[in-house]
Amino acid sequence: MGARVAVVGGGVAGLVAARDLVGAGHDVLLLEAGDETGGKLRRRPVGGVLVDVGAEAMLNRRPEGVEVARSAGLEVEHPAVVSSRIFSRGALRRLPRSLMGVPLDLDDLAASGVLDDAELARVREEPSLPPLELDPDDDLTVGDLVDARLGPAVTDRLVEPLLGGVYAGQARRISARAAVPQLVAMAQSGSLLEAGAAMAAPATYSTPVFAGLSGGMGGLSDALAERLREAGVEVRTGATVRELARTSSGFRLAVGPATSPERLEVDAVVLATPPAATARLLADVAPAASALLGRVESASVVVVSFAFRTAEVGALADTDCSGLLVPPVEGRDIKASTFSFAKWGWVREAGAGEGLVHLRTSLGRHGDETTLQVPDAELVARSRRDLAVLAGVAADPVDAHVQRWGGGLPQYAPGHVALVAGVRDAVAAVPGLAVCGAAYDGVGIPAVLASAHRAAAGLLSDRGRAGETMAP
Repeated sequence: MGARVAVVGGGVAGLVAARDLVGAGHDVLLLEAGDETGGKLRRRPVGGVLVDVGAEAMLNRRPEGVEVARSAGLEVEHPAVVSSRIFSRGALRRLPRSLMGVPLDLDDLAASGVLDDAELARVREEPSLPPLELDPDDDLTVGDLVDARLGPAVTDRLVEPLLGGVYAGQARRISARAAVPQLVAMAQSGSLLEAGAAMAAPATYSTPVFAGLSGGMGGLSDALAERLREAGVEVRTGATVRELARTSSGFRLAVGPATSPERLEVDAVVLATPPAATARLLADVAPAASALLGRVESASVVVVSFAFRTAEVGALADTDCSGLLVPPVEGRDIKASTFSFAKWGWVREAGAGEGLVHLRTSLGRHGDETTLQVPDAELVARSRRDLAVLAGVAADPVDAHVQRWGGGLPQYAPGHVALVAGVRDAVAAVPGLAVCGAAYDGVGIPAVLASAHRAAAGLLSDRGRAGETMAP
């Protein structure tokens, strides 16, 4: 008989770890503190159409996301349009091809108008710089790397808006080794621009960069939770895990109200929780890992989703653009807007039946959380002001939804790769214990799923192995 395993955290990492473990014959209990599973994969009705209010796409060039989605019986869909715009120097401009903001084509960059002549001249000097010298144990921020190689303007106007979208972070505070190891390798081998030019060759990639799901990414978490229940997994929501302790045969969890928690005995535990919660639960079980995770900060973000009448958005209704980015130096409130109706065929079709177009804005990055501490109505108003200027949409929305993700994105500070290695070493010293989620190997969906697979595989290969106790 398989081991009794508790998976703590019902986001997509926890759901997939539970799927892997129950598939290997273990008795799995999934505990989610919130009132629904799925984490940042969530849908809500806006103007009568169910749309994503969290993550709405995943990297297509990594296999994990697409494989899990298809195994759950879901239809993968690619963006209908792929061009984007960036607001720079008071105008919307075509977003030049880049690797996380680092230009891949100098002519393309020059034609975009994002940089002025002096800034372009600074970029053109990069191939003459010596390769980056960086000891294996050293790290630097993305901003420091790009500032030194290409100049601060590239960081401010191209890298910042892209990192702000992915990590909700600041380029000069995010680890280059953790967030964009390709850039470090490129700079160490020679020129970023020359390596970028090779990457930009038409034959380099033959598949779309991103993928989504017909009906929205939120459907992935719903499908996974349903399949877990069908497989006999007990999925509990509203189940806060307050304590984790080792026993002679495994682990004991305190679950539920602080005044009268339920005590659960299990053989093994997967913690698929945010870093702060994981640090708290590991305090007694793996104190070294707890201390390291306690150093990981998180950023809060807000997604504001809108439905507008198609007839009232003017030329935007026929746009061939998937959305726009806004660098912080432009001083706007929003950091990006996704034209969901243009980007995703399923959104356009669903809205067309109601005579609506759907789009969304995002606000917030690490270090400016206080700007989000205002009522929902103010966030809607700020988004509308920027949409009027940036996208020409001044109409009143038919509907709007504000989704707050407090502490939703872990920040990868310099040294993060070493920190994660330390966490995993400390956790591995406790048989029957594993961790996974966005705090470790990347915040994108495929990276999070890979961490879930790794956590489950670690338990399955633990000294108890499948079918035997995994307890110490």
